[in-house]
Amino acid sequence: MADWDIKKLRILRTLQELGTVTATAEALHMTPSAVSQQLTGLAKALGVTLLEAHGRRVRLTDAAHLVLRHADAVFAQLERADAELLGYLQGEAGQVRVGAFSTAIPALVVPAVQELRRTHPGLSVAVREAEAEAAYELLAEGSVDLALSLAAHAPTPRDPRFSQVSLLADPLDVALPAGHPLAAEPGLRLADLAGEPWIFGSSGPWSQITTTACESAGFVPEQAHAAADWSAIWAMVAAGMGVALVPRMAMAGGIGAFDRGARGERGGPGGSGGAGVALRVLHADQPRRHVVAAARRGSEGAPGLARVLAALRQAAAAQAQGDPTVQPS
Repeated sequence: MADWDIKKLRILRTLQELGTVTATAEALHMTPSAVSQQLTGLAKALGVTLLEAHGRRVRLTDAAHLVLRHADAVFAQLERADAELLGYLQGEAGQVRVGAFSTAIPALVVPAVQELRRTHPGLSVAVREAEAEAAYELLAEGSVDLALSLAAHAPTPRDPRFSQVSLLADPLDVALPAGHPLAAEPGLRLADLAGEPWIFGSSGPWSQITTTACESAGFVPEQAHAAADWSAIWAMVAAGMGVALVPRMAMAGGIGAFDRGARGERGGPGGSGGAGVALRVLHADQPRRHVVAAARRGSEGAPGLARVLAALRQAAAAQAQGDPTVQPS
């Protein structure tokens, strides 16, 4: 029988994910030579060739991909075993580590933690802010137990490493300077803003979400300013520097006082006394971003993790109930 060394299998899977021995070594805090030695030992133990030269790099052989298909099932079963053992030892107690992108923390994670502190005081939640895409990296490496991300930046639902749950369809509203000619336009559509200067991130999730929403409306947005911080975006809109899409959850986090569907001036960070912001709901073609939660496959049965996930779903449902344009998943 072949020797299926779990540690070495994890190294092989990390190599599959990252593509190079150097990146694998950095991610696992090993030296490249140690990674190579471990994989050579695994290949010898299994009796197959796992890597082959490909220019200056290496690539996985068909045998390596076969091994990893079975390894994914092994890892999921080990996660289930850990979850059952943790439930036996701690029940709904202990600590659950949650990685979440910035706007999800005040809108979903904080309400969930507050509820859990009331109903399950023995359960501790440690929160780590991470970009939507980076949250999955933290989950894969074991740095967090639960990741909140966006569906647009999540691995395919068929990815055997993760179990994913949809939480919320978060609407995107458009922020315009309060004195903008379209600020009070009835039935405002996203396409009406095709010729406007836009404010969004130069890269990352929000850049992609903004451009995708605009392209779906039939135009490519002209980026006048690049910013990822919502307070900075709000201040620039208030100063008349451009328009921006703003996720409803960001507003729930307290960027600025506003009235959903507002047409007049609204205050925001940096917008004191001068031009305010008109925040409009795009009823005709409401773009949305989809929020998901993910755990390592097999671990979702751990009592503490399951309880945190239930609290997050409750927080998402409460947000949807308080805002009829938000869709719970």
